[in-house]
Amino acid sequence: MLRGVPTLTDRSRRTPLWLPLLIVALLVAADQALKAWALATLQPYDPAQPFLPGLLDWQLTFNTGAAWSLFSGSAVPLAVGRLLVGLGLLVYLAVRPQPRLLSVVLAMIAAGAIGNAIDGLRQGRVTDMLHSPLLSSVTRALYGDGFPIFNIADMCVVLGTILLIVLSLLGERRAKASA
Repeated sequence: MLRGVPTLTDRSRRTPLWLPLLIVALLVAADQALKAWALATLQPYDPAQPFLPGLLDWQLTFNTGAAWSLFSGSAVPLAVGRLLVGLGLLVYLAVRPQPRLLSVVLAMIAAGAIGNAIDGLRQGRVTDMLHSPLLSSVTRALYGDGFPIFNIADMCVVLGTILLIVLSLLGERRAKASA
């Protein structure tokens, strides 16, 4: 620990297993609830309906693959893989308790994997309903195509992965500073 700031490898404060399990349960429940609402309320492939104008719209779509429709038509094998990743992260946290921040980040990734696995196993496709005009304008300018429509599970995986990378880089910087 450097100057009282816990690092990813700090073994002094381990998180009890109930915390990542609670985070996963809450995020998966939120993901599944929003997907159920979208399926009951929105019509597939209708034009986007503004929710937070310019930032976030509702637009119901389905994906039988992974991000940006990679591996389309592979919903069940992808769902099994996602489920194994999500459960694997939880087993890892049970066997090797981690500092709180790392436990939260890994729980976010696990929740996202499990949330989309549920869709793939239950429906043979993942339900997406969040569209960002702002992100689409950026990707359209860079690549000529809009940003994919996504869901809470996707946000958990992406944000969790970004945080994991940032935390790893900060840990490396702290380790070099203390050497």
